[in-house]
Amino acid sequence: MKRKQIVVLALIVLALLAYFQLGLGEYLSLAALKAEQAALAEYQQQHPWQLAGLYFAAYVVVTALSLPGAALLTLAGGALFGLVWGSVIVSFASSLGATLAFLVARFLLRDWLLGRFGERLRAVDEGIRRDGAFYLFTLRLIPLFPFFLVNLLLGLTAMRVRTFYSVSQLGMLAGTLVYVNAGTQLARVDSLAGIVSPTLLASFALLGIFPLVARRLVDAVKARKVYAGWTKPRRFDRNLIVIGGGSAGLVSAYIAAAVRAKVSLVEQHRMGGDCLNTGCVPSKALIRSARLLAQIARARAFGIATAEARCDFAEVMERVQAIIRQVAPHDSVERYRALGVDVVEGAARIVSPWQVEITRRDGTQQSLRTRSIVVAAGARPVVPELPGIEKIAYLTSDTVWQLRQLPRRLLILGGGPIGSELAQAFSRLGAQVTLVERGARLLAREDAEVSALVAQRFRAEGVQLRLEHEAKSFIVEQGEQMLVAEHAGATVLLPFDALLVALGRRANLDGYGLAELGIASGATLEVNEFLQTRYPNIYAAGDVAGPFQFTHTAAHQAWYASVNALFAPWRRFRVDYSVIPWATFIEPEVARVGINEQEAQARGIAYEVTRYDLDDLDRAIADGAAEGFIKVLTVPGKDRILGVTIVGEHAGELIAEYVLAMKNGIGLNRILATIHIYPTLAEANKYVAGVWKKAHAPATVLRWVERWHAWRLRRRGG
Repeated sequence: MKRKQIVVLALIVLALLAYFQLGLGEYLSLAALKAEQAALAEYQQQHPWQLAGLYFAAYVVVTALSLPGAALLTLAGGALFGLVWGSVIVSFASSLGATLAFLVARFLLRDWLLGRFGERLRAVDEGIRRDGAFYLFTLRLIPLFPFFLVNLLLGLTAMRVRTFYSVSQLGMLAGTLVYVNAGTQLARVDSLAGIVSPTLLASFALLGIFPLVARRLVDAVKARKVYAGWTKPRRFDRNLIVIGGGSAGLVSAYIAAAVRAKVSLVEQHRMGGDCLNTGCVPSKALIRSARLLAQIARARAFGIATAEARCDFAEVMERVQAIIRQVAPHDSVERYRALGVDVVEGAARIVSPWQVEITRRDGTQQSLRTRSIVVAAGARPVVPELPGIEKIAYLTSDTVWQLRQLPRRLLILGGGPIGSELAQAFSRLGAQVTLVERGARLLAREDAEVSALVAQRFRAEGVQLRLEHEAKSFIVEQGEQMLVAEHAGATVLLPFDALLVALGRRANLDGYGLAELGIASGATLEVNEFLQTRYPNIYAAGDVAGPFQFTHTAAHQAWYASVNALFAPWRRFRVDYSVIPWATFIEPEVARVGINEQEAQARGIAYEVTRYDLDDLDRAIADGAAEGFIKVLTVPGKDRILGVTIVGEHAGELIAEYVLAMKNGIGLNRILATIHIYPTLAEANKYVAGVWKKAHAPATVLRWVERWHAWRLRRRGG
């Protein structure tokens, strides 16, 4: 705590001690007010402005310090100044005092809370920015809810001071009028509880609901405005139409069918989307073949004198296709039709908020009316507009699977997850791989030490890394293809036989009628926290919605999109991005959940780091995989997990324990207390918890325990 905070806290404590020690609370009672009413009225007649000033100051102090007595002072305002002036004075004094309490709470505790509960508090702040004024107004209209708690708790959030003051002034006005009016008839008041009757309390409760009702009305008015010019059908053919048969689309359709909704799924290319056909499944199949070759090359490290393997690249790529065919039935048209989904193979176009036109593969057209739509159109590889690229028969993560001849020299643009995975795989299969990255390191979203370890491994395996090289153009001279890049102000020429562009993916936004409907988009479709677009009945999920481009997050979003689409406005859910894991399937694998150090530093989140190196783990040593580490970020002084980075064998599997822990508020102490099978890689999760525990051992207690044990050694008998 800073010096100024200590001073303010000390002054508040002294003021509270004085209030209770001097018995000032006795003067803020109904009996005392009635006893002194005549004297106060006489003083008011003689010194009206002086009394008004003293009364105003007293009210501000009482509310600012959250002392009991605000209700009594409000009565006094009516008794001394009448309904009109009493209401004016009390309204401004109470709002000012409440704002001071709000500011004091923020000054004393906000930074401390941010440092320890940054992620959770940021989520609260987002809600406050979105709905805070509505909820504050609601609470101010209900006298049963302690106003001082409202002041203090909202001070810990990011609510703007101006918003807090203005909403408080307006929201407390109804209660102020009731109490001030009662004060004008003080002789008839027997108790503070008797001022507000059950009927009046019920009225206040109804008033408190008003902002929520008002918000729904505002949403309805906005929706009416959005839908103006469109004619809503009287009857519908479908409860839901899903556009896109990738991960998000398949899950959306599955959920709709599971709850017995009438749903159509439209896919114009291949069921399973990118993940099955050009992404997760083929890339992991290729990586497995490449990893086997790398393991065979290390045979001597396992005591095997000779072991040789020759890569037949065409056979490897045929294996990839065979695996796709083996997995394909999980995402097939037949399976989903059996589940109750109307699967339509063709191109969909939204022609109105409730109507989708489908052009089937045979050229026939169909028009369907639907209550809701989920757009899950996926994404495609980004191809840079570099001079000369049109002369190059470049590959992308979509087309690389068509290769049957291994390129002798493969140039890869992009050092992110896709570029890194394919760079290592192709290098292990026998290609001379050059990876070009504009930034200073690979995997820029990970911590620098992760990038450094991966780069070291890549170089050891023969991958040429050209970091801080910015691609400028492509040229072809005498049949030689070359990338013209700039590095440290100099021009560098990089020859290649094949080019793989791995610069990320761009959402598919064109061709679905979205622009014609005025649905806003940037890099992705603009959606709210319920995954709704501009039209409340049109949702988006997966790569087309962002902010993540993972198969598992697409499926995660699909649950929210489909449930909201089917059950709104009666029930709907805000999408939860609080615990999102991911992995890069290189060797060593890199997996993460939550924040890492560079993100914590960028966002000003206080953290502690606990690290366990896998070269100490028995199973990793036995497997010849003693490379990498587990790094856990926790709240300072506590075992609550903020984020975990794992680099090592099967990191993508090991991270699951931390995903579960973070999702359910489980800390490192409980992971430490969990039995893990020996010897397994999963034991590393327990050991890193042990490292944290050792660092937080109670030194003073242990010293006393040591003395106690020493005393027992000297003691005869027991």
